[in-house]
Amino acid sequence: MSITRPQVEQALRGWRDPHLDKDLLLSGALRDIVIDGDSVRIAVTLGYPANSVAAQMRAEIAAAVAQQLPGARVEVELSWQVEAAQAQQNLPNMQQVKNIIAVASGKGGVGKSTTAVNLALALVAEGARVGLLDADIYGPSQPLLLGVAEGTRPAQRGSQMLEPVEAHGLQTMSIGYLLTEDTPVVWRGPMVSGALQQLLNQTAWEALDYLIIDMPPGTGDIQLTLAQKVPVAGAVIVTTPQDIALLDAVKGIEMFRKVDVAVLGIVENMAVHICSNCGQLDHLFGSGGGAEIAKDYNVPLLGSLPLARSIREQSDGGTPSVVAEPNGPVAALYREIARRMAAHLALRSQNLGQVFPTISIKND
Repeated sequence: MSITRPQVEQALRGWRDPHLDKDLLLSGALRDIVIDGDSVRIAVTLGYPANSVAAQMRAEIAAAVAQQLPGARVEVELSWQVEAAQAQQNLPNMQQVKNIIAVASGKGGVGKSTTAVNLALALVAEGARVGLLDADIYGPSQPLLLGVAEGTRPAQRGSQMLEPVEAHGLQTMSIGYLLTEDTPVVWRGPMVSGALQQLLNQTAWEALDYLIIDMPPGTGDIQLTLAQKVPVAGAVIVTTPQDIALLDAVKGIEMFRKVDVAVLGIVENMAVHICSNCGQLDHLFGSGGGAEIAKDYNVPLLGSLPLARSIREQSDGGTPSVVAEPNGPVAALYREIARRMAAHLALRSQNLGQVFPTISIKND
């Protein structure tokens, strides 16, 4: 059996990355093809972590090639390598952080902080090194969501740096670690912006693939500071299907576009309620809004999450859904959204799409 490069490439075009809806050649993930008689070895390097679906992806790619080339013995090697994406306005990336992702919302009450912590934990579960920065100076919630004991203080490294607080495999930092729970932050805008920069730059982050920033709601001082002085690789907008939330989500998209921060996609939270007694689906806040905005602004709808009591209870208890029920359906949704988010960021990485596969053909 004589197998040629064009045949292998054509066969590979029959499989599309489910997180990007692109084939391996278009996504830049194809790294190597070695043909030796009727044996074909294909090396794929994803730009995002994919622990939980790697075996399935390998099998699907091999099956797609074997279907087009009957009799071929196909071997697929699949790995991933997270690269640093270009930040806005060519700001230099942080030394120990490859990619900063802002999780934002136009208004409060849409579950942004819960979404941020679960997406961060989902990336950890998929195989990445992840940090989480709580940028809501006035109302920090991540210490509670992560179950960090009250009174926990970050250790000091030297005279200037703070050690991140480890929680569920995350490196975390929050103003909440430096204050008591009942101490209000009564600061004007410049002080808040300064505090954010100190938390970011004076934390000793260690070799992070992603730093998730849980943003405060709105489009104020923190957001402007982030856009002007922090190298943000991309932003994710969290909304609900409710009309007023969608209007504010649009403002969030427009804000990030004005400051040249790429919007990686939209997460629609509280999209549907499933009755625990009868199983009936009820769209309490409306339906289809997230998909409509995604279409209007040409950004991906990364996924929709249910309005579930378990999400709230697990978050309040300090064990977010991804760690409380790692094999449950809600955790699966968060992991799927996290992979899609990271995959779309990978398309923007500095070298992705510029690396062509190596083709080797042996006639032994």
